[in-house]
Amino acid sequence: MSSEPSARPGKPRRILFLLGFVAVCAIALAAFGILDRARSKQEVKAWTDEQAIPTVRLVQAEPGPSEHPLLLPGNVAAFNISSLFARASGYVTAWHSDIGAHVKKGDVLLTISAPDLDQQLQQAKAQFVQLQAAVEQAQATADLGQVTNGRTARLVALGWSTLEQGDTDRLTAASRTAALAVAKANVTAQEAEVNRLQELTGFEQIKAPFDGVVTVRNVNIGDLLNAGGTSGRALYQLADIHRMRIFVNVPQAFLGDLKPGVKATLHLPGQQETFEAELSSTSNALEENSRTALIELQADNPDGKLWPGAFTEVQFHIPSDPNTLRIPSTALIFGTNGMRVAAIDANNKVVLKPVRLGRDLGNYVEIQSGLSLTDRLIDNPQESIEAGAVVRLAGTDAKKPTVAAAE
Repeated sequence: MSSEPSARPGKPRRILFLLGFVAVCAIALAAFGILDRARSKQEVKAWTDEQAIPTVRLVQAEPGPSEHPLLLPGNVAAFNISSLFARASGYVTAWHSDIGAHVKKGDVLLTISAPDLDQQLQQAKAQFVQLQAAVEQAQATADLGQVTNGRTARLVALGWSTLEQGDTDRLTAASRTAALAVAKANVTAQEAEVNRLQELTGFEQIKAPFDGVVTVRNVNIGDLLNAGGTSGRALYQLADIHRMRIFVNVPQAFLGDLKPGVKATLHLPGQQETFEAELSSTSNALEENSRTALIELQADNPDGKLWPGAFTEVQFHIPSDPNTLRIPSTALIFGTNGMRVAAIDANNKVVLKPVRLGRDLGNYVEIQSGLSLTDRLIDNPQESIEAGAVVRLAGTDAKKPTVAAAE
């Protein structure tokens, strides 16, 4: 009976103990959660700050090629070309060379019959003989006048002849001497006329002015030709193809690299063989409409495989500057401070470098100064990028928040 009252007070103490233990556990759990939540927020903030660092992809400068790639269209022309016209009027009696014929200098290409010209030459020669005889006659008359004048002068001095007779003989001798000079001048003039007609009769045969190939023949037997005609079609056209000229219009940007002596390779459509050429001269003037200058190259053509009037692609072999680099054009920054690139140092911080550009090669541009091969450049940099900014390289993993932090 006495044991039951003593047991009852123990139950409340156990209940209080259990409640206190639960309270302590609850407080401990709450404190742990608060600490864990704070730690997760710090991790999220750190991850967010890290994600704010821009990720970039790097490119590097490359050495330029040993030669500048320059390919331009060109036109092939003969080294010498001549269009032949008639200098003597007459009918064609024969032609001796057709198109494609290889001729030597002085070979007769065409024969013309000009009887009128031949008769004029014969007449001029006869007149020349007449005038030569007139000179002999005038010479004799002049000699007689001089002798008579000498005798009369002595007689006048001795008083055996009058002064009037002396003056007459003296003036007669002078007149005959002048007549002799006129006769000699007439002979000289007629000799020139004979030579002129002889030269014209020489044009009754049209001859090749140099070694070459006949490219045009526009004449047939029986055709009537008029002397001195230079309009219309030429009778013959002759081309000297032992060496060829190649004419190319070069843009202004490349003219500084094209000097006499620069080599080039010719590629002709339909031919597997290539030909070597060398720049010989430039026009030293630009076309205002196209801003191009005409340059001339020359190429040997011993086999005659290069034809006048042919189209060709001219690949120039221009030595490049060994100090010139090239980078992708996407690495450039266009701004008010000039042309720059964004490089990164060992600490992944941005360094803005001004550069001097060379030629624009499309996807690439030449850099003449401001860079080295070891520079690491940012591809597609933002225009607002600033020097000293920290960047992350593409492919570097960023820390991610835990699941608890995300919650």
